[in-house]
Amino acid sequence: MLLWVYSLVGMLLVEIYKCLCDPTRLRILNLLNDGPLCVCHIQDVLGETQVKISKHLAYLRARGMVTVIRRANWMVYSLPERRSAELDANLACLQDCSCEDPKFKADRVKLRKLAPSLNKKPSCCPPVRNAARRATSPTK
Repeated sequence: MLLWVYSLVGMLLVEIYKCLCDPTRLRILNLLNDGPLCVCHIQDVLGETQVKISKHLAYLRARGMVTVIRRANWMVYSLPERRSAELDANLACLQDCSCEDPKFKADRVKLRKLAPSLNKKPSCCPPVRNAARRATSPTK
């Protein structure tokens, strides 16, 4: 039996769990927890194709789990500023649980190595705000 619980911003709890049931989407959400990223940066960290990353981001976006802004030719994704309590709780749980997982740890290390180049030219896309915060975020 499915539990249909609506949040303050209209997100179904079931939709949150559908988004969280895929390893690639979990890894993307874990990276975005540190701040906005361009598709190419997510692709670099996860080592996946642009098509695969874009499909997962479109899935998350359609369900309100991520937001996107266009910067010239590039799409920059982030977690929504206004989030339901259910989504916040699940993202906090993801962050806590990801501290022990080797794949998530490796993603965080790759992101820290990539972070200094996010504010430099030439790059595949314009500088992404909050790169300094990501570079200095501790890995748990």
